[in-house]
Amino acid sequence: MIQTKVISEMWGVPVYTDSGDYFGQIDDAVLEQNKVKGWKIVATEQSPIFKVLRGARGVIVPHQHVRAVGDIMIISSAVVPSVSE
Repeated sequence: MIQTKVISEMWGVPVYTDSGDYFGQIDDAVLEQNKVKGWKIVATEQSPIFKVLRGARGVIVPHQHVRAVGDIMIISSAVVPSVSE
């Protein structure tokens, strides 16, 4: 059975990659014709991509890269920018 959620209930949900790395938190959704087109993810200071963003408030992850949604969101690690030390 398909379960639905109100989009505003997703704000603040933690986001992880499919390889288990913490990515950030959901801040907003990008809608197009009543469908979710993407998710705005805010990188928190605990996120390894925080250094990569350098002042950007977050990133937009296309919805097709979302693997699962529930108490957390799991996204494809293919969309994660590489972090070089």
